Amino acid sequence: MPFRSRSRHGERAGSARLRSFLVLLVLPVLGVAASAARADQLELVRRTGILRWGADAEGGAPYVCLDPRDKTRLVGFEVEVAAALAAKLGVQARMVQNDWKSLLPGLDTNNYDVALNGIEITPDRAHTVEFTQPYYLSTLQLSVRREDPDLPDLRALRGKKVGTLEGSLAERLLQAMDDVQVLSFPGQHTPYMDLANGRCDAVLQDYPIALYYGKPNPRLKFTGDAGGEVRYGVACKKGEVQLARALNVALDDLARRGVLRSIYERWGLWNEATGKYFGDRRPSGKLAPAYEEFLRQTGQLRTLSDRFADYVSSMPILLRGALTTLGISSASMALAIVVGIALALLRLYGPRPLSVFALLYVELVRGTPLLIQLYLLYYGLPNLGIQLSPLAAAWLGLGLNYAASESENYRAGILSVPHGQMEAALALGMTPGQAIRHIIMPQAVRIALPPVTNDFLALLKDSSLVSVITMVELTKVYGQLAATYNDYIVYGLITAAIYFVMGLPFVRLARVLEQRLAVAYRHA
Repeated sequence: MPFRSRSRHGERAGSARLRSFLVLLVLPVLGVAASAARADQLELVRRTGILRWGADAEGGAPYVCLDPRDKTRLVGFEVEVAAALAAKLGVQARMVQNDWKSLLPGLDTNNYDVALNGIEITPDRAHTVEFTQPYYLSTLQLSVRREDPDLPDLRALRGKKVGTLEGSLAERLLQAMDDVQVLSFPGQHTPYMDLANGRCDAVLQDYPIALYYGKPNPRLKFTGDAGGEVRYGVACKKGEVQLARALNVALDDLARRGVLRSIYERWGLWNEATGKYFGDRRPSGKLAPAYEEFLRQTGQLRTLSDRFADYVSSMPILLRGALTTLGISSASMALAIVVGIALALLRLYGPRPLSVFALLYVELVRGTPLLIQLYLLYYGLPNLGIQLSPLAAAWLGLGLNYAASESENYRAGILSVPHGQMEAALALGMTPGQAIRHIIMPQAVRIALPPVTNDFLALLKDSSLVSVITMVELTKVYGQLAATYNDYIVYGLITAAIYFVMGLPFVRLARVLEQRLAVAYRHA
């Protein structure tokens, strides 16, 4: 019988083996138990003795950022607020890193108990989470270049390009205005860089952000009355009313005893709106030591030796991020190769239903963004009762995404092997499975090695996307350091060099392996 479409000889036995292989392959992916009945979150916090709070250290001061003097520590007024709240509950605070835009969806994953990171209380957000009462009130602040004319209010922004933070209340206000070109930035400090460089005409952000990143810049100035009131609240998972109430009781006590005021004065953030809300109208005459220290550690007065010392002291945290990147990428690539080979074999040799499945899988996965797939795995599956850890979601997301590319690499390699070699193997008495294993696949692997190596290098860089599901890898560490010191050039060059060094050994190894396989092929 001729070997039709890479042979149907022994199809039943081959299909049984393929099905068994697929079952073993898929079970670890789908074998995630549905989450158990959720206990009351407040009870869980007290039982574990830890209040896990989600935040994004890449956002920067004065909220949460790396300590410029000790990069293993976090500082910020919200770090102190979280610690004070935890102490009132009789537990300890533990920060869980997550991308700022993912903080509220992250509550559904139960990876942290509350989200506390400059999250503005808005009606639409209140429909999806349980907010506490405000722990801080602020206003919006307009900034322009120092040589530009002042802007009296928001109406003067018409016809101008205005930068702001993506997902913020300021962004919503600007988008609701006519004839304003809104430039949304993922970071709170980068709009001021673009303003100073002439890429936008003004910046509208919350006053704490403007105080720390706009006011210290000698090329910028505050202007006008932006109006509006911003209220920050602690977000709990929807339905966790008991936890929200306990936090409200804690906030009332901290406000009454002046603990919150003391924190805000240290960071230069105490204002009339917050004082009025807390019923504390005493004027603030105290200095802001945390604000002054931030300016000293990150400002223009740092010498070259100071900067060099910062770069050297940053290497341990960068290398830890690199190890995370390398570990995730290597494990994901291993999964991608295994699944990719299985898909290629199914498409070429499997029964028609499995062949169609392999084709649809490749087209669907290649045709959708990796970021969306990560969101679905980590934030979408909990709605179906399936909860993955950040590491598992990152491994599956990257591995299953790149499996589609590896499938095409190995399929091309298999098709490059002359068809006569399969026919000769069958004529010698080999089964189709033996022919594929001993004759076809060794040659296909050699042919596919260069594109597979290239895909691994791409995977190393794409692994930066896992920061949206609470993973802290190399690129995220770079963002945190750059935000802390407002130094994107040197830290960017250091990070790029680390990526290059990580990928270089694999390129060399692939070349050596390719040469050895070529020699073995010529001698065969």
